[in-house]
Amino acid sequence: MDVSYLVTPVLTWLVVGPIKFLINSARQGRWAFNLVGNGGFPSNHSATVTSMATLIALREGIGHPAFGVAVTLCFIVMIDANSLRQHVGRQAAAINRLAAGQAGHTTLRERMGHTLVEIGGGIVTGILMGNLVYHLFVR
Repeated sequence: MDVSYLVTPVLTWLVVGPIKFLINSARQGRWAFNLVGNGGFPSNHSATVTSMATLIALREGIGHPAFGVAVTLCFIVMIDANSLRQHVGRQAAAINRLAAGQAGHTTLRERMGHTLVEIGGGIVTGILMGNLVYHLFVR
């Protein structure tokens, strides 16, 4: 049974998470547990979908319909990460400013989306992980 299509995104997620945590910690000069989640370099979501698209391209070829579906998913995820979640973060910042000092207000997380550089880092990491899985475990 071939589980490479399941292993690739899971392995990518498990590799990128600690990398992102260490990079965020180095930037903050302290352990960045409060930054775990959305946002940061590299984009975990972009890396995960790109690793799958890369594996499909290597195994099935870029002419295969599954590759087209994977690339479409990549674009949707990356556009969401860059635009929609950036807007959600801006709204959270505005709400935090308006509600500052009010009793019972829980501060909303403002860092939600990714910059193009963070998404680019996710793409590169995803391509590397897709190739790694393919060359070490599939061929």
